[in-house]
Amino acid sequence: MNLYDSLHRELRRFEPGRPGSPGRVTVYGCGPTVYDYAHIGNFRTFIVYDLLHRHLRRRGHEVEFVVNFTDVDDKTIDGAAAAGRSLAEHTGPFIEAFLEDAGTLGFLPVSHHPRATEFIPAMVEFVGRLMDAGHAYRGADGSVYYSVATFDDYGKLSGKGGEEDSRRSRIDAAGFAKADPRDFALWKAAQPSDREVGAVWDSPWGAGRPGWHLECSVMVTSLLGDTVDIHVGGEDLLFPHHENEIAQSEAASGRPFARFWMHVKHLKVDDRKMSKSLGNFHTVRELVEEGHDPAAIRWVLLSAHYRSELNFTAGGLADGTEAVQRLLDFRRRMTEEVEGPGGPAAGAATTAAGKLAGRARRHLDAFDRAMDEDLNVPRALASVWGLVRDGNAALDASGGVSAEDREAALAALAEMDGRLGVLNLAAKTRDVDADTERRIREMVEARDRARKARDFAVADRLRAELEAQGVRLEDTPAGTRWKRVR
Repeated sequence: MNLYDSLHRELRRFEPGRPGSPGRVTVYGCGPTVYDYAHIGNFRTFIVYDLLHRHLRRRGHEVEFVVNFTDVDDKTIDGAAAAGRSLAEHTGPFIEAFLEDAGTLGFLPVSHHPRATEFIPAMVEFVGRLMDAGHAYRGADGSVYYSVATFDDYGKLSGKGGEEDSRRSRIDAAGFAKADPRDFALWKAAQPSDREVGAVWDSPWGAGRPGWHLECSVMVTSLLGDTVDIHVGGEDLLFPHHENEIAQSEAASGRPFARFWMHVKHLKVDDRKMSKSLGNFHTVRELVEEGHDPAAIRWVLLSAHYRSELNFTAGGLADGTEAVQRLLDFRRRMTEEVEGPGGPAAGAATTAAGKLAGRARRHLDAFDRAMDEDLNVPRALASVWGLVRDGNAALDASGGVSAEDREAALAALAEMDGRLGVLNLAAKTRDVDADTERRIREMVEARDRARKARDFAVADRLRAELEAQGVRLEDTPAGTRWKRVR
């Protein structure tokens, strides 16, 4: 399995780095800052987390995956103050909303969802180690700062932040309180707004709160150890956040912080940066409330390679809806149209038995190879459609396939969807219970009788009623097929 490592700027072969536990993989993904609902740009990144999680498991690894909640920083404090609530009261509902949205999009459960506020004592201890080692100092404003000049490798991830960049530095500028403009806050002295919302903790350097960069380093090392196998996040976090994580973590432990760094490209909406002022700002729950299928949203968000920019459009969402429906139709057709007990169709299927099975296995192998090559989803999807094409061709040619072929095709589809995660998610909104299915079949049969009697007015009315209920009809030589669509 090869992954593109942002630190080395090249594809590298990935293998777990734990001699005592060769199958165990540790992954840390920077999670949401819970001052508001996460938007689809955030979820483009989180979909990649889920894709990586699923594929590592497919490769047989025991995955310990951590995705944090940043529940104390400037944005959460400002939001809580504006709402007249405590920090916990303000962030709690947004954490629950994120977990609901993740469930809506079919995410696998991760190992830990730590909140930064749960690790304050560990953060204080971490800062103390940096102070003792001469990597941190107390600034003129009472805050504690990391001294970038004491870490020789600063900038190795991003190429930014060297001496020549100090005047242009974007890192946590705090006027003249710092010795160097590049230095960043580890521990921020308490401000009135912090006290107002209850975001203040005691420390040897006075009351205050942790800096944002510190939080992730401490959650990583507390839960996964000094070196994590894979650290993943959005490309906007590469600098300064991830650069600062490396500096403080490696200064504290003397060990590499992460063996692989993965960064997900931005999402645009209708070729523009997503913005509330532009009216193209979307959350998952808003899209679902508008009637869009969660499986289609998931499909669109994962359909581009994670290192390529993704353009989210209404047309793309409609295409995603149709793509998911095609897969559902194929699975339903392959499940239902097996060889019969006798007759030409069964004979033809038996004669060709095993041919589709071999093709299905080759398509699955190609899918796996594509996913092994830096999660190349576009190439993997070509294998999915190859399976659908060959499966439908086999069904069309014979009127049914052998049990061996059917099982192989369905197994390959299931393995592919084990990474994509769309079919069972779609089935939640498109499958029907037994009573509803019986009623639909009765209406379909009544329509068939009306058509035979040439009572087309009744037939058209029944079709319209079914379509209004989300049931699409397909008239074939073998009879009328129906399917539930969103």
